[in-house]
Amino acid sequence: MNKEQAIEKLEDKTLPLEEVKTIFETFCNDMQVVGQVAMNLSLRTSVYEREKEKSPIMEELLIKLSEVEDMGSRWAVAKNPHTPIHILEKLAKDEVNLVRALVATNPNTPSHILQTLFSDEKIVRDGLSGNPNTPAKILKTLADDSDKMVRMRVAENPSAPLDLLERLKKDVDENVAKAAEANLNKRREA
Repeated sequence: MNKEQAIEKLEDKTLPLEEVKTIFETFCNDMQVVGQVAMNLSLRTSVYEREKEKSPIMEELLIKLSEVEDMGSRWAVAKNPHTPIHILEKLAKDEVNLVRALVATNPNTPSHILQTLFSDEKIVRDGLSGNPNTPAKILKTLADDSDKMVRMRVAENPSAPLDLLERLKKDVDENVAKAAEANLNKRREA
């Protein structure tokens, strides 16, 4: 199989993971193919169906992809819900702020890692606002952010404390207020 055939095969998100692994191992020094492997893994996983595609091969590929020089590959690993915690911990210190920001948004990132990201630059801190694992103390600080999108993600966060949502219901931005109201209503119905 040549490079073009490998890239074409990787466009299929139903390609068996064993084949994805074989392609990765064959072309591990070709960053274009490596990037396509990362994209394939991203396409087959969803934050809404976290257990889908979880396997030892998926985890092995994510670990290997976390070590490549290609930023796009590390980006894909940082946001993947199957990335092991020790890799998220490593990527939380990545030199590229977008990689760290995606670790901040990953719903599997534990709160102790999220706390360290709160002192990072704005793009990284903003990623914390929608993460259900973000500690309440941090969400309360983010609820006062000048950026309405940050406040909106806090208002939509399923882990936002009720008193915080009550406060955000009175936000100056009507979309933030509506999001807080919708989150409160959803919890009342549950």
